[in-house]
Amino acid sequence: MSILKKGMQGVPVKRLQKKLGIDADGIFGSGTEKAVRDAQGAAGLAVDGIAGPDTFTALGLNELVLLRVGTRGDTVKKLQTALGIDADGKFGPGTEKAVKEFQTSNGLDPDGLAGPETLAKLDAFAEMTEETIAKAAVQPDETGFESEPMPSLNGSQVVAGSTIDVPEEKSVWGRVKGWFS
Repeated sequence: MSILKKGMQGVPVKRLQKKLGIDADGIFGSGTEKAVRDAQGAAGLAVDGIAGPDTFTALGLNELVLLRVGTRGDTVKKLQTALGIDADGKFGPGTEKAVKEFQTSNGLDPDGLAGPETLAKLDAFAEMTEETIAKAAVQPDETGFESEPMPSLNGSQVVAGSTIDVPEEKSVWGRVKGWFS
């Protein structure tokens, strides 16, 4: 779920829609896809209508950046460079291992997922501030998030998942950990 694409729904989609200046209903439909494509083109990114870490960074939605196995792009390359490993832009098992080691040595939960809290500990990610980490938390006006089922991806198909209980202070991606553990 480090990406948002057509068919998904929830708080991360709603935040993306607000940033894009479109109706923020939390459902990633064709209107959201078009707005993402337009934003990607304007930012000089590959235009695919899928919002991932590079798109989030270009839009200033750093609180939505979550890098994990399978993620690709410039943000992954930046992470790999900061970790001092081969920077091919593909988050694979080697990157996951390096992230876990970094997390362990920095007093973080060694889950292998690089979100704002982990990235903030790396000098290369100056945009990941305490404010960004705070924005990554579920906000008071997003309380419905806890009762929403999180979709998972099976190839390109979105599959409904069951709700995973996560304390309110967790990030908007917090429940996602249950899908990857």
